[in-house]
Amino acid sequence: MTLDVSLRPAVRPAMTALVLAVLLAALDQTIVATALPRIARDLGGFRDIAWITASYLLASTAATPLWGKLGDMLGRKRLYLLATTAFLVASALCGLAGDLPQLIAARALQGLAGGGMIVLTFALVGDIAAPADRGRYQGRFGSVYGVASIAGPLLGGLFTDHLSWRWAFLINVPVGLVAVVLAARALPAAVREPRRARVDYAGALLLAGAATALVLITSFGPRWGWTSPGTPALAAAAIVLIGLVVPVERRAAAPVLPPAMFTSRTVVLAAIVGLIANVAMFSVLVYLPTYLQVVDGVSATLSGVHLLPLVLGLVVSQSLAGRWVADPARVRVVLVTGMALNVAGLLLLSTLAPGTAQLALIGYFAVTGVGIGMVPMVALTAAQNAVPAAGIGAASAVVTFARSIGAAFGVAVFGSLLGEDVAGHIGGAFLALTPVVLLGTVLAALLKRPAQLSSATAANSPGS
Repeated sequence: MTLDVSLRPAVRPAMTALVLAVLLAALDQTIVATALPRIARDLGGFRDIAWITASYLLASTAATPLWGKLGDMLGRKRLYLLATTAFLVASALCGLAGDLPQLIAARALQGLAGGGMIVLTFALVGDIAAPADRGRYQGRFGSVYGVASIAGPLLGGLFTDHLSWRWAFLINVPVGLVAVVLAARALPAAVREPRRARVDYAGALLLAGAATALVLITSFGPRWGWTSPGTPALAAAAIVLIGLVVPVERRAAAPVLPPAMFTSRTVVLAAIVGLIANVAMFSVLVYLPTYLQVVDGVSATLSGVHLLPLVLGLVVSQSLAGRWVADPARVRVVLVTGMALNVAGLLLLSTLAPGTAQLALIGYFAVTGVGIGMVPMVALTAAQNAVPAAGIGAASAVVTFARSIGAAFGVAVFGSLLGEDVAGHIGGAFLALTPVVLLGTVLAALLKRPAQLSSATAANSPGS
């Protein structure tokens, strides 16, 4: 039975716990960026410093599908508490690391747990909110992502300059303990009895291998060179592993990614749209601060201030979009509008030049932020509402996995397009992304007709 979302005092503690968890996991994807030079100096590892970020991203992406399926099988609340506790332990190990290998290993554990926190959080919303209310609740998490993308580097810089880079990790422990206590008390038990079944280890390993290859390509492809032997070899390995996933999952008793997920047009389209939206989102959020610092000469702190119109646009549109999709008939309209605004934002950003007026920048950033905010959580809500309650975890994992791959590809490919000449190439790099996002707009328009979505939503309520 789903909790009545009209009982706001009962839902608020659970949502607070989930928001805190997503905030911690999202911050840890970005907070180390400004601390990396100091970490490399203290631990003596400039050559392998990229692994501090790559190990987190690799582990979190590779484990996402398994977390979602295990949540469906064993109960999401208990796994969420396990993942959050493991994240706090890993954060402490990161802060206490004595050398670079220790830090990289701790970051991998942190990423493994962080991936579980994120996918289980999104699935737990399906347990505490009725289908018509999921968009409104998911919208809060999208806003957290946007704020974390800007606040992460700023906090990392502040900790590094005024305390120690170790506090970029240690700060997670007290905040995370609050989230664990709230979650233990407020999250609902399993919506239904957890299903005991053999874990699909073969499918999980194949997906982890494919994700590993993809993340390695995106993380190190620019450094190795896109035509070097290692890059196409990894690409070929990813293709082979993904090809093996289909027959293995069809034969599995409890597949990590049930084939039925890929027979749902809504789930597949939502995953692709989420992937494309994250390519654009992370390209913008990661590289606009670099542009402002390198070209306009502002400090790291002021670059975050300059991006406030983007963040405000993201937060407001995310909240409004979540409310709009309470009516399932609006899901497709919201997604298409959001993707179209993403296209418009990229076209505006493609005109960036050293002499661009401050007022114009405010407008460009605001349009881009509104577009970014309207898509990711609405796509996730569409996927959740298209499957039965027992499949919410798997559907959430499919979309979250796709978004993780999109984030990795966006950062790596955009960085490759940008090269070292930020001022000269950033406009062309944004322009090059435009056709991809335009494709996402078309795919969003192919979602099920509103009447079908509405009936699916009613049929798939967790309480049904």
